[in-house]
Amino acid sequence: MSAQCEVTAKTAAGAEMGFFERWLSLWVFLCIAVGIGLGQIFPAAFHSLGSLEIAKVNLPVGALIWVMIIPMLMKIDFGALHEVRAHARGIGVTLFVNWAVKPFSMALLGWIFIRHLFAPYLPAEQLDSYVAGLILLAAAPCTAMVFVWSSLTKGDPLFTLSQVALNDVIMIFAFAPIVGLLLGLSSITVPWDTLFISVLMYIVIPVLIAQAWRRWALSRQRGVAVLAGIIKWLHPWSLIALLATLVLLFAFQGEAIIRQPWVILMLAVPILIQVFFNSGLAYLLNRRLGVVHSVAGPSALIGASNFFELAVAAAISLFGFESGAALATVVGVLIEVPVMLAVVRIVNGSKIWYEKGSQHEHSK
Repeated sequence: MSAQCEVTAKTAAGAEMGFFERWLSLWVFLCIAVGIGLGQIFPAAFHSLGSLEIAKVNLPVGALIWVMIIPMLMKIDFGALHEVRAHARGIGVTLFVNWAVKPFSMALLGWIFIRHLFAPYLPAEQLDSYVAGLILLAAAPCTAMVFVWSSLTKGDPLFTLSQVALNDVIMIFAFAPIVGLLLGLSSITVPWDTLFISVLMYIVIPVLIAQAWRRWALSRQRGVAVLAGIIKWLHPWSLIALLATLVLLFAFQGEAIIRQPWVILMLAVPILIQVFFNSGLAYLLNRRLGVVHSVAGPSALIGASNFFELAVAAAISLFGFESGAALATVVGVLIEVPVMLAVVRIVNGSKIWYEKGSQHEHSK
């Protein structure tokens, strides 16, 4: 293992949930209130911001998303990909859940809940958009917060690092085809040009910028400390960009939320089911295959959490600020922390049970 990869892994292992991350749901609620209020007071100003776009990509949101995700992508060491072989079973389980189960199970849950069970209580013109937002949310595996969840379960940092790096590589090539396929299966018109522009804008270019910046920092004297300093300096700006994006979204969604506040609760149902289903599936498959708990824990968490920043950006690009798709992705942000902390609690609380079954399967 290279020294650089080892340092990155130790950084991942030491990831902690900061004050902002711990209270993320509270900040989202505040953004809902502030955004709705500002949208009612200054509607013309927000409509002007919404009209600033090129090829259906909103420029203010595009800038905010870059500020939001580039610091996260700078933490990823693609040099850790050679560690994939050391955790083949855990990697295989996570890839299976992330790419073969998660997007498709969400499409099914969207069909069951949004198109059928909740359809009489939702605005008919937004049903397709809500389903699209749920699919976008499920098709983007988490990149940054996974390090926090892994740390809280005492997960293997090298597994977490290599899995996140591999997911990011796959996402560059698989996000658009999977989203396009599922939107097509859901009878939703796929604006392929906008979808590919979104992938270029919100995955490919930020990854290239982040990795170039990372390489430059590591080439300096005391490179690891330089990189850590840059990420620490960027962190507050990343959080401000997230909050500003949410305020913009809720400024546009204000009327819909005031008219039908229960929409948020109904959208949360398939997201909650999806999180617990996919994390449980990954956890049980790892146990069945005799994978150690320090790999199974982060595997379950990676299989359940979402890269909601990408999902929000893609939803705005594809369907607009006022769409149900944008609102559905934001509901994912709203429930991310409390739900994932619940999964962390389950993983930690079941460690003895897990290890008994894992040892039994491994000894067969």
